[in-house]
Amino acid sequence: MGTVVPPRITPFVPPCELVGNGPHRVIAVHGWLSDRAAYAAVLPHIDRRAFTYALPDLRGYGEARDIPGDYTTAEAAGDLLALADHLGWDRFSLVGHSMGGAVAQRVVAAAPQRVRRMVGLAPVPASGVPLHGAQWELFAGAAEQPENRRQIIDFTTGSRHPDAWLDLMVRHSREHSDVKAFRAWLDSWALEDFHEEIEGATVPVRVVVGAHDPALTAEVMRQTWLRWYVRAELVELPCAGHYPADETPLELVRAVEDFLNEVEA
Repeated sequence: MGTVVPPRITPFVPPCELVGNGPHRVIAVHGWLSDRAAYAAVLPHIDRRAFTYALPDLRGYGEARDIPGDYTTAEAAGDLLALADHLGWDRFSLVGHSMGGAVAQRVVAAAPQRVRRMVGLAPVPASGVPLHGAQWELFAGAAEQPENRRQIIDFTTGSRHPDAWLDLMVRHSREHSDVKAFRAWLDSWALEDFHEEIEGATVPVRVVVGAHDPALTAEVMRQTWLRWYVRAELVELPCAGHYPADETPLELVRAVEDFLNEVEA
């Protein structure tokens, strides 16, 4: 009798918000500590005539909070491709924040011909993020402990922001994520290394980091993203940390849309 292989969870179409009605289609992927509301602060400032943005909730977050899954970046890439098919988008650009940057790269690995351009916002490299000892315990405990989430947000923004903002970020994170899924996502984005699957990719890439992010720094991006993508460039926002959509929304929109608007060579 052969080995019984459990059935894989098939891709599903994530719930999403569509913003704008422009011809350039963009899927914007949120990170670990938020749902699609991660982009709420930039939405009033985007160019809705040039772009149509799809903002999905990944499994375990927002409207997809109760959707079961493996909670991996590879699974999420399949879901985003299912979303693009549902929307009738043959080609599209990608924006991914933090963990969402790893998800966006999985889409490139799976279907490079469908991706016009990609923007990583304080993005996780395709090699994962080394977390050891107390740092790993801090992140692993964040699923159950709101104070851990607060420490992570405060540290990665340079400990510069008001308590009320930190409290708001933590409250939203807890209310819009499933505890089990949140913990499972960590193992995928932090521990998995798939950089060989994207190394040498020719999709145009812009990586945007905040000068006050002590973790995913410009130097980290030079050693990872800029080495692996043939057409990659780096932008550092001087007044932002790890959450530029909240910290410097106008500067972020400019950094993203100027790049997406560039004419293909």
